[in-house]
Amino acid sequence: MRVWLGHVPAALPAALPQAGPTAAALLFAPAGKFEITTMRYLTATAFLALAPAAHAADEADAPPREPIVVTGTGLSEGPATPAYDVQRIEREALVSSASGRIEDVLSSVAGFQQFRRSDSRASNPSNQGVTLRALGGNASSRAQVLLDGVPVGNPFFGYIPLSALSPDRLSAVRVTRGGGMGAFGSGAVSGTIELESAGPDELAVIGGQALVNDRGETQASATLAPRLGQGFVVAGVQWDRGKGFWTTPEDQRVPASARARYESWSASLRAVAPLTDTVEVQASGLAYDDHRTLRFHGADSTSSGQQGSLRLVGRGDWQFDVLGFVQAQDFSNVVISATSYRKTLDQAKTPTLAVGGKAEVRPPIGPDHVLRIGTDIKLSRGNLVEMPYNAGTGARTAFRRAGGRQSDLGIYVEDDWTVGRLVLTAGGRLDRWTIRDGYYHELAASGAVAQDTRFADRDGWSGNARGGVVWNASSAVSLRAAAYTGLRLPTLNELYRPFVVFPITTRANADLKPERLRGFEAGVDLRPVPEWQLSLTAFDNRLKDAVANVTLDATTRERQNVDAIHARGLEASTEIRLGQVDLSGSLSWTDAEVKARGVQSALDGLRPAQVPKLAASATLAWTPVEDWRLAATLRHTGAQFEDDLETDVLPAATTLDLYAQVPVTGFAWLVLRAENLTDETIVTRNAGGSLDLGQPRTLWAGLRLGLR
Repeated sequence: MRVWLGHVPAALPAALPQAGPTAAALLFAPAGKFEITTMRYLTATAFLALAPAAHAADEADAPPREPIVVTGTGLSEGPATPAYDVQRIEREALVSSASGRIEDVLSSVAGFQQFRRSDSRASNPSNQGVTLRALGGNASSRAQVLLDGVPVGNPFFGYIPLSALSPDRLSAVRVTRGGGMGAFGSGAVSGTIELESAGPDELAVIGGQALVNDRGETQASATLAPRLGQGFVVAGVQWDRGKGFWTTPEDQRVPASARARYESWSASLRAVAPLTDTVEVQASGLAYDDHRTLRFHGADSTSSGQQGSLRLVGRGDWQFDVLGFVQAQDFSNVVISATSYRKTLDQAKTPTLAVGGKAEVRPPIGPDHVLRIGTDIKLSRGNLVEMPYNAGTGARTAFRRAGGRQSDLGIYVEDDWTVGRLVLTAGGRLDRWTIRDGYYHELAASGAVAQDTRFADRDGWSGNARGGVVWNASSAVSLRAAAYTGLRLPTLNELYRPFVVFPITTRANADLKPERLRGFEAGVDLRPVPEWQLSLTAFDNRLKDAVANVTLDATTRERQNVDAIHARGLEASTEIRLGQVDLSGSLSWTDAEVKARGVQSALDGLRPAQVPKLAASATLAWTPVEDWRLAATLRHTGAQFEDDLETDVLPAATTLDLYAQVPVTGFAWLVLRAENLTDETIVTRNAGGSLDLGQPRTLWAGLRLGLR
């Protein structure tokens, strides 16, 4: 064993006789340094005898060296972050949801919505677009979702692989409603959802949980989070499977009807280590696979993916954050006829590849300024392979391929300036985007070419800006205001891939223009007492050239740019901590309408599809003693329309979820969960009276383990 002990204080030789026999060879170097080269017995008594003398003599000679601390996070947020409407979800809320799924956690932020109300166990993955601020209307994400700085949305479809994002592996989530693009990249037109991975401070060295519900479905996960030297490694895996519930109402079921069977797994590996006193390296990997059945036997969908990233974060005088990533994803889907119950479409595969990165530097220009200068890039390509079938005979009728490439290169500058109680922020961003190599190729059943279309390449420049102000009037009151713009490119899915939700076919549109956002907001943050926080925001957002699924006839829709979606509203959130009791709540009320003219004039003034007017959530949690947690969550989602013409209504729904964690031993806890305890009927799809239903009452029980 070879241990370097450093400089020898002058008092050490005099102290050695008092230490007793150590059977160690002490070799003194000329500079007064020594090594212990062998050690058989160094008793605790000897060590304690040496330590006081060594410490006292050395204290004046050498200043103590600062320990190297790695965080596994990016650079800290700027002082002007509160200028925008931000809500943070801490780990205790992340790990105590009734479903154990990230979309359930995010639903506690009023204004968050998926395209459909179903969670990631009972929906088609391509419907998992997420948005904020009532700017929905189709299945693509209008919010940017980042995991440790890496965008996780599927580059072809825009959906978020929700089943791969385990809340147990997260430290916190920060949701910014609105706010524009800034340093987040293109696509953040309705806001940004930043997921931060947990480290060994939040995780047990060895941890896990296993639960079973009243239908015999299971959910299991495990994490390993050891510290290795001055760094750490975190590995995690989650596996969910179940026969699912009936999404089809009992009076609409047929012999071909099926439960929403599901099976999914995800695995992650993350390593963080210091390179110097101020620079750390972060390496991450994520892999997942998801299989689901929806509505009919054989109506199976799959989504899978792998991604890796490497990040360097410097926290010295010149702070920097450099990130590179690669993603590979795939999707498949089988559509079953609702009349013949035969296969009508087999979307066999949709391989998608994306590479990208980001580099940001923060020069030291003074204590009152945080200046950010950066660039980011994302290159993606995707291809669809599908085969339509005759619903009557079951014969294949064609073979189709479609796809293309996209790129976005952005440069941004942003400065936060603190002037006494006032914090000002302003920034600009310039993006160069391209849409290239778009094509649609179809062969008839005979093999003859039925269609071979090459779409024109497109490109453009887009300038965007954002700015805001925070006035900290007192320790109890902060006033804020912000204005911003943003950009979202239409996805390859919207441009080139038609889809069918029987009996309705939605066409693609290769001529779609990018969406452009203009928004402003004002708010107040109150802290009348340390235990109570209240935030209130009024906003006005206008999404120009919004992509919507526009009805052409009873069985056909097409993706088109409408003039705009205009959303105005109020958002409120509060948190009250009274000793062992914690009450948090969030509310969103929006007045959203489509602006359209010409052939789309029938849509003018209507509410966007799938967008509720009111959404609210409240959680009451009680922690009577350490490691106990009892929580109840009440959520309300207002009525919304299935389609753009407001013909089919999805009624309002109010659900109650319960969660309990009770210690059994020092390393084991009993976990009880109840989803939709009152068994509220949740309609997730309504096509002329043909319904799909959401999660019924579901009861879970299991154990959580943690060894530190």
